[in-house]
Amino acid sequence: MVENLKKYLKKYFSNGPRTAIATVLIMVVILTTVIFNMRKTIIVSVDGSEKTITTFSSSCRTALENNGVIVGPKDKTTPSLDSIIENQGKILIKRAVKIAVDVDGKQISIQSSEDNVEKMLQAEGLGLQEFDKVSPSKDMALKDGLKVVVTRVQTKDVKEVKPIDYTTTIKNDEEMEEGNKKVVQEGQPGEKETVTRIIYENGKEVSKKVISEIIKKQPVEKIVAMGALKVYTPSRGGKIIYSDSLRMRATAYTADYDSTGKSPGDSGFGITATGAVAKRNRDSYSSVAVDPRVIPLGTKLYIEGYGYGVAEDTGGAIKGNKIDLFFNSSSEVDNWGVRWVNVYVVK
Repeated sequence: MVENLKKYLKKYFSNGPRTAIATVLIMVVILTTVIFNMRKTIIVSVDGSEKTITTFSSSCRTALENNGVIVGPKDKTTPSLDSIIENQGKILIKRAVKIAVDVDGKQISIQSSEDNVEKMLQAEGLGLQEFDKVSPSKDMALKDGLKVVVTRVQTKDVKEVKPIDYTTTIKNDEEMEEGNKKVVQEGQPGEKETVTRIIYENGKEVSKKVISEIIKKQPVEKIVAMGALKVYTPSRGGKIIYSDSLRMRATAYTADYDSTGKSPGDSGFGITATGAVAKRNRDSYSSVAVDPRVIPLGTKLYIEGYGYGVAEDTGGAIKGNKIDLFFNSSSEVDNWGVRWVNVYVVK
């Protein structure tokens, strides 16, 4: 191009001074016009603070460099540094700030010009997963000296099959003697499937919760029959089935005057309160006097050391847990005396 310009000037200067001068003036005008058209006035805004620069460059990067505007590696420019700029254009520069990030067991110092915490983490390859926690919040604007703490949160669902204990039901069996028992139905454990959600924060377990439970197999209850039949075995042998027992003070009486205040021939002699004839029968039921509030009249009894009796009589001194046993003779009364005995209510 230089050689062409020399040839061009030589040609025109050889035609005479006037022609040469005119040619030079034309070229100066053209060159001035070109240079003027290449000159651009640009507004540069750095973190909101604006200044105007002049440049002959069409490159954003070169325009800034030629005007001493330094752009750091983490600073953000709009448009980008490689963009073409136009006259009266505007370049926005956002300076990176220093951020301390505590994440994954490490403390990292970061320069970032992103808008908020979330975008900064994404740009640095530290993006948040679904359940991760971050402090301050993700939409917090960045500022110099900000400290960001990321807590990695992971969940794990653990499925287990667990046994279900069976229950034991006790049922009274009125046909089985007390003290005996029998397994009517064996118990069987059931099964349930549970899903437990375990939450870890930075690799450490922080909570555990059952989130579902499905019964796979119902347990079978165990049924045990317990003897409820009250049986007393006297020393003389045999078995007596009873519904209740009482501990009582037992005295004895006869039909004579000393016991009843009546003599043979007197009205009501030898007759009980129920109108029955007082009797002592070793092989069957004998007459006994009771307090009807404790033992109703007509109740059949078995008295320890005496035998079977029926509540047929009452007496002024027979109150509460007292019983008066009928004998045929005074010698038997004297022989019995006063005793504490077990009295069984016969079924």
